[in-house]
Amino acid sequence: MRTFLARELMVDFEDMRLFVRAVGEGSLSAAGRELGLSPAAASKRLTRLETALGVRLLQRSSRRLVLTEEGTIYYERCQAIIADVDDANSAVGLRQLEVRGQLHISASVDMGRQYVGPIAADFAGQHPQLHLRVTNSDAMLDLFEHGVDVAVRGGSMADSRLVSRLLASNFRVLCASPGYLERHGHPRSVEELRQHRCLMLHRPGHGVLPWIMQTPEGPRPLRVEAAITCDNGDLMRELAVAGHGIAFKSAWDIAADVRAGRLVPLKGDVILPDAHIYAIYPSRAYLPARIRLFVDHLQQELKAREQDVLDTVRAAMR
Repeated sequence: MRTFLARELMVDFEDMRLFVRAVGEGSLSAAGRELGLSPAAASKRLTRLETALGVRLLQRSSRRLVLTEEGTIYYERCQAIIADVDDANSAVGLRQLEVRGQLHISASVDMGRQYVGPIAADFAGQHPQLHLRVTNSDAMLDLFEHGVDVAVRGGSMADSRLVSRLLASNFRVLCASPGYLERHGHPRSVEELRQHRCLMLHRPGHGVLPWIMQTPEGPRPLRVEAAITCDNGDLMRELAVAGHGIAFKSAWDIAADVRAGRLVPLKGDVILPDAHIYAIYPSRAYLPARIRLFVDHLQQELKAREQDVLDTVRAAMR
């Protein structure tokens, strides 16, 4: 398939696909292998694309690829074009909703490791033409900047360029190990909580993230001092399991530890707001089949686990 772009020069659609894949993989040779091209053929195709456009899209070295300013603009447009073409092919039955192409999923470290990653791998196993990329990070990645197709997050997004879809119900709790609570006691109020060792998440550029409590006036920061901060929610949960303090965690993150008796969810005067789980993705009139079907699959799998997760944590509160 071919299309006309700038300067009335013909650009090969598959060269565009190679360029987008190379950016996503961070490697031109890896992208070429996925498309059945040798490194030399892949390099030749990228050079042909840059020549047709009259601009350099990528700065290449032996170790990495870096988008130029023109390459960044072109990458964003090509992503949308390729997604629209793939979806158009599916819509008229040319692919019969065949799931193929690259699917880039982002989730928090805990949620990604325990649920999203394994569910996504199972989905990819059902669709051999799908190339899966999973990013587990507690940073709030910009979907457009990082080329993320679907982000799984607690809470909906305010970004008008994005749409959100509820996947499962969720709430956050304060939790600690049985050993820690035996040594330091159960905090039953905000004042008592301030006397405890608090394990808190920090995010580069944003500082320590506050714990949020529900009040008659609405959600308010819970003013406590951090004994330990880290930028990884999975590590923070492990520190709580090891008895280093009290953590503020999603019910989904700690359900397995609660079930095994490694963590105890706390119940007291501190009321914490819900933080339901959403799929966040770029808003498009025609969503590619790989995104639409994956979100359907993810919702189905999480819903099947939802009651057990929430009941496990609620029943153990004390």
